[in-house]
Amino acid sequence: MLALALMLEAALGYPDPLSRAVGHPVQWIGALIGALDRLLNRPAWPGVARRVLGVFALALVIAVTAAPAWMLSAWLRRFPGGWVVEALLAASLLAQRSLYRFVAAVGQGLKNGGLAGGRSAVAHIVGRNPQALDEAGVSRAALESLAENFSDGVVAPSLWLALGGLPGIVAYKAINTADSMIGHFTAEHREFGWAAARLDDLVNLPASRLAGLWIALATALHDRRLGRLAIRAMRRDAPHHRSPNAGWPEAAMAAALGLRLGGPRVYGEVPVKDHWMGRGRASATAADIGRGLVLYRRACAVQIVAAALATALLSLS
Repeated sequence: MLALALMLEAALGYPDPLSRAVGHPVQWIGALIGALDRLLNRPAWPGVARRVLGVFALALVIAVTAAPAWMLSAWLRRFPGGWVVEALLAASLLAQRSLYRFVAAVGQGLKNGGLAGGRSAVAHIVGRNPQALDEAGVSRAALESLAENFSDGVVAPSLWLALGGLPGIVAYKAINTADSMIGHFTAEHREFGWAAARLDDLVNLPASRLAGLWIALATALHDRRLGRLAIRAMRRDAPHHRSPNAGWPEAAMAAALGLRLGGPRVYGEVPVKDHWMGRGRASATAADIGRGLVLYRRACAVQIVAAALATALLSLS
């Protein structure tokens, strides 16, 4: 089911007509989270109460989304070809194609519109202040987003689909969407989004390491030396990243491309000090975004092949 879902999503993505007609499943989940945030996250309430309500809201979102997915999955599996329909539904929660499109737009923006074009495009995929970025900063931000979202948007949902079927991937997307919406260390969401941020860190823990491994393997297929450097960079640099997960794919991609990623940056108006991932040059360009996208496609292919091989081995056992 995972192998088929990955291939379907890579080939077709989420059709635009369907998105215009009914929206995207993540938008539906986001609407529920937004409603609970407005209803239960009141600034006047004590911090302890807001944290408890945040736990309740997260549990409710997971239950309301995963329970119907579990019932639908159980019903579909009563039919011989039901797993194919399940794979088609699961494909809508993978982001291989859309991630490629958004990151490629940054490189195209730099080429066609200069720094202003790059800043405009990168603002759609990162939370930092784009006006504080030069061309190298825009390029690094795009590559960092590519690496991190390869883990969060591709590998992690794939892993939870493999482990838990349709309800597994739906539950993961509910947690990940909650983290992206309310899991911020701000006065507004520090307490209410605490559970979402902590649980998202936990469920992404294995996938982030696996994402780094897929990048390293994809690199080694082209250049064994760079593949070894990617593994070394993960072991050396990833534990120093401010995120327990983002550093693994970022370090692997940085070493594979001969760059430095991460480092000091500005979110909104707040400067954030972070360690550099990799030991290459910091002066990334639009051409490096193109190289990163080639590597990303190879890493996606590695994961698809791994899923297909696992399918073959399981069918023989």
